[in-house]
Amino acid sequence: MTSDARVSALSPPATNQSFARRFESALPYILLLPSAIFLLIFFAWPMVQALILSVRTPDGVWTTQYLERMVRDVNFTDALRNTFLIILIAVPLQFVFAIAMGLLIQAKLKASGLFLYFWTIPLAVSDLAAGLVWLAIFSDRGFLNSVLRTTGIMPIAFSWLSFENYGTLLMAVVIAELWRATSIVMVIVVAGLQLIPNDYLEAAEVFGASRWQKIWNVMLPMIRPSLQVALILRTILAFQVFAVVIALAGRSMPVLASEAYNRYGELNSNGAAAYALVILIFSLLTTGLYLRALRTSEEEMGR
Repeated sequence: MTSDARVSALSPPATNQSFARRFESALPYILLLPSAIFLLIFFAWPMVQALILSVRTPDGVWTTQYLERMVRDVNFTDALRNTFLIILIAVPLQFVFAIAMGLLIQAKLKASGLFLYFWTIPLAVSDLAAGLVWLAIFSDRGFLNSVLRTTGIMPIAFSWLSFENYGTLLMAVVIAELWRATSIVMVIVVAGLQLIPNDYLEAAEVFGASRWQKIWNVMLPMIRPSLQVALILRTILAFQVFAVVIALAGRSMPVLASEAYNRYGELNSNGAAAYALVILIFSLLTTGLYLRALRTSEEEMGR
């Protein structure tokens, strides 16, 4: 047997090699298929049905009456205002705290690992449970008033969660959201910081950069993709804020998600779908804005 014949006999058939290459190229899509089916069945299809409910009557006639009725609703303006106020106040503060916490963990100080575990505890707490925790603090007979009375700072209990004190009610909701959701942003920030090569930080030190200059000119630009992901995720979730507000304020502070829930509770599925459509539109608009404002070029991604 010649050497060429021996090589041909030992090498696998060309058809097997071709099949292996096709299978390897298709493997990522095969692995993603179960998740895609799950999302289509339990998320995409219900979302499409909800959108149809907001613009079509039970008789199958396309209409805008549900959207018009929503805009004329007595709570719509307040719900829109409250939702945006919570987002504009809570989300920037969450990023400031999350970046500071991430930098502290990245500095690898003593017991920094303990800080990480402590700060991620709220991730295991549901939205409603978090609202109830802070309700026990801010209620008329809660921990805050008890401490203020005991220390003599405020001898009379203050109604922090009264609809008459809108500022303190909003403050309580924002504080509860900060405690509940900052850890989500922190985990994403820490993951981004850990991907920064040490060479960049060492080069900054060689050129005499201060700690602040390294943070502002090296670290933050390099974790911009992580910040983009965290900002999109956190803003979308903030548009859906519901359980914390219900636990602390009830109906004294309407938000878009709570109004959608109330309409559904009133057996007004079309009205609930109209509110859901508004939340979806604002979520898509802010996502597009973030993707455009924080986009990263290929050159920056390849650094």
